Amino acid sequence: MKSKIWIGIIGAIAAIILIYYFTSSSSAESAGILVSVKKGEFVIDITTTGELEAKNSVEILGPKGTRDYRIWNMTIQDIIDEGTLVKKGDYVATIDPSELTNKLKDSQLELEKIESKFIQTKLDTSLDMRKSRDELINLAYAVDERQLVLDQSKYEPPATIRQAEIDVEKAGRSLEQAKENYKIKRQQNIAKMQEVSLNRLKEQRNLDGMKDLIQDFTIKAPEDGMLIYIKDYNGRATKTGSQINAWNPVVATLPDLSTMISATYVNEVDIRRVEAGQMVEIGLDAFPEKRFTGKVLRVANVGEQRPNSDAKVFKVSIEVNEKDDLLRPSMTTSNRIITEKAENKLFVPLEALFNLADSITYVYKKSGLNAVKQEIEVGESNRNEVIVKMGLEEDDQVYLNKVSGMEKSDVNLLPELNGKRKQEKLEGSKPNVPDTIRKDSAGGEFKRKRKAS
Repeated sequence: MKSKIWIGIIGAIAAIILIYYFTSSSSAESAGILVSVKKGEFVIDITTTGELEAKNSVEILGPKGTRDYRIWNMTIQDIIDEGTLVKKGDYVATIDPSELTNKLKDSQLELEKIESKFIQTKLDTSLDMRKSRDELINLAYAVDERQLVLDQSKYEPPATIRQAEIDVEKAGRSLEQAKENYKIKRQQNIAKMQEVSLNRLKEQRNLDGMKDLIQDFTIKAPEDGMLIYIKDYNGRATKTGSQINAWNPVVATLPDLSTMISATYVNEVDIRRVEAGQMVEIGLDAFPEKRFTGKVLRVANVGEQRPNSDAKVFKVSIEVNEKDDLLRPSMTTSNRIITEKAENKLFVPLEALFNLADSITYVYKKSGLNAVKQEIEVGESNRNEVIVKMGLEEDDQVYLNKVSGMEKSDVNLLPELNGKRKQEKLEGSKPNVPDTIRKDSAGGEFKRKRKAS
């Protein structure tokens, strides 16, 4: 009888142990996905979206010299399709010449007016000079007459002779004055003719210049190549109906497809980590199976505000190392800029991090059949993972989400961080807990931060 009682007691205890084992094990397993702490090379990168363009290209320019005729903006009346292969001298586009045509007509009317004024001035000066010459001849005759009277009055009384001498002197002086006036009037009329002649010449040159310029409103290819539309500040292609300005009359480009670059934009938070010469992994949205390498060619020194984005971004040019016929201008690229590589580092997914009161970073670490809240010290992070400086070992396992039933459990604190926590508490600062930073193609960012349990 006693043996049966002991057997029953032992069986009950075994059943309780088995029930506890399976319930606790299933509870821990149902808590979420377990991942192991990894150790190895940790890559810190920045991912952006870019657009392919040729490193070198030939610009197809519209008419030059339009500023001389106060034409500041011109409209593209017609342009061939983007991607068309052209030969040197082939037709590319037509610029609307209506504004220049109106100015040309006005110039023709102005030239006719100046021509009429030129003829009128020429006739007026000719008549004026003829009148002056006739006056000189008449004054010379008057001097001869006075001299003849003087010669005939030598037997007259002295008073009469003196009067005749005075008349001769007055006539001679009038003649000399008329000669001086003639010289001045001649110079004056020459100046008048020069003025109208210069006005006529200036307007004639202006008209001839516009006649030559209007020929440039039909644009032809300067070299062989594939025609690519240029884009304005807002990213819109310059095509039929678009306007170009007189300071930069570029209509399209003929890219050199042998060397391509990916033009991308990095937000102001990450730009400090980007430098020329850094390696880049490049993918094509159109051909996901294709992978290329590149390097950062240059980084803009001045930020800009892109359309539909509140963040300031900096333009970064990435040169593609490989050559491939698939690479075409305007293709969308995914760029992974490798900013730093750290060797022999422990790291875990960002999803495994949790915060307590914005001062303690911890993970749910698997410990035997259960889980514990373990404080960790974190370092640099990338898009998916973060370096663990302290608190975990290689091959430890952590959960990617909260373990149910542990909301009120204590966190196993690291003694090494006590002084740091006290200092942060005194300064009222928060620890450097990395957020997951997701960047869109325009350089904006989305942040995801774990809330305290």
